[in-house]
Amino acid sequence: MPATSPALDRPLTPYDRIGGRAPIAAMVERFYDLMGSEPAFARLRALHQANLAPMREKLTDFLVAWMGGPRDWFDKNPGSCMMSAHAAIPGIDRETAEQWIACMTRAARNIVLADPDLAAAMLDSMASMCRAMARRAQFVAAA
Repeated sequence: MPATSPALDRPLTPYDRIGGRAPIAAMVERFYDLMGSEPAFARLRALHQANLAPMREKLTDFLVAWMGGPRDWFDKNPGSCMMSAHAAIPGIDRETAEQWIACMTRAARNIVLADPDLAAAMLDSMASMCRAMARRAQFVAAA
């Protein structure tokens, strides 16, 4: 049976387990800081605009909603999903997907330490999304 919170009277979501918005925002900040400073993530960084502030907010909002918190990202982007949001970005391939996964894995270090099971599930799901985006981009480019 899933863990429940007496205060919430419902099963705990990943958002609850992670501790709400603040840890997610901190993870996203660390992700973009690493992406901008580590040479290993240079191709990934090159796919983004110079100003990362809007992306920091959007990714935080998406992850909050994706993990069961407030659904602001979905309200702001009706009918959108991560696949459609990235469909028109040239340069998404297996290498940039693997860079994204490696960068997020490093950014999630505090979550891994606090809740290894949640971190593993979260990172596995994110890795699957990244690899699917790369496969989709490869398929679209070949068409």
